[in-house]
Amino acid sequence: MAQDKKDKQSIVLQVYLSLYNTTQFIGWTYIFVQFMQHFFVHGEPLDTLWSRIGQATFFFQMLAVLEVIHAATGIVPSNALMTFLQVFGRSMIVAGAIEGTPTGQLSPGLPLAVFCWSLTEIFRYSYYVAHLLLPSVPSLLVWIRYTIFIPMYPCGFLGELLCSYWAQSYIRETGKWSVELPNRFNFSFSFFYFMWIMAICYMPLFPQMYLHMFAQRRKVLGRGAGQQKATKTH
Repeated sequence: MAQDKKDKQSIVLQVYLSLYNTTQFIGWTYIFVQFMQHFFVHGEPLDTLWSRIGQATFFFQMLAVLEVIHAATGIVPSNALMTFLQVFGRSMIVAGAIEGTPTGQLSPGLPLAVFCWSLTEIFRYSYYVAHLLLPSVPSLLVWIRYTIFIPMYPCGFLGELLCSYWAQSYIRETGKWSVELPNRFNFSFSFFYFMWIMAICYMPLFPQMYLHMFAQRRKVLGRGAGQQKATKTH
C-alpha cells in the first residue's frame, strides 16, 4: 500500500514537471521567435521591443520562481542556493530594471539579454522534457544544453548589467519602489541603492556560478553519449 502511494506520487510529480518544463519551453520559444521577427523580419527598432515581448518575458520569468520551490523541497535534485541566486537575480532585472523603468527598456543590453535568455532556456527546458518523457536524451541535445551556456551566460550577464545601469537614472529621479522617512513604520528603503548593491554583489558571484555550470558540464558529458541523466529536472 505504501509503495503504491509512493508510485502514484512519483507519477504525479513526473506529470507536473513535464507540464511545467513544456510550458516554459513553449514560452521561451515564443519569446525567441518574436525577438527574431521584431528585428530581422519586421525591422522594428529597439524602443518597441519590450512592448512586443515584455508581457511574455515577465510571465515566464516569474513562473521560474517555482524552480526555487522545486529545489528547496527536494522535488528536483538541484542546488537550492544556486537556483535561488540565478532566478532571483534575473527576476529582479526583468521586474525592476526593465519592466519597472522606461530607461531599462531602451538599454542596448536588452536585446543581448533577451537573446541569451531565450535561446539558452529553449535548450534547457527541451532537455528536461526529453529526460522526463524519453528513454534517453539525444546526445546532441545533451551536448548543446551543457555547452550553450559557455558563451550565453557571460553575454547574458553583461546584458543584465547594462539594463540595470540604464534603469538607474529613472529609479534615482522618481524614487520608484523606495520608502522615505517619515512614515508610520519609521523605516526607509532606497531601491536605487538596492539595485547598485545587487549589481556589485553579483559580480563576484558570477565566476562561482559560471564555474558551477562547468562542473555540471564535466559531470554530465563525462558519462558518455546516450546514457546521460539529468542533474536537475526543474
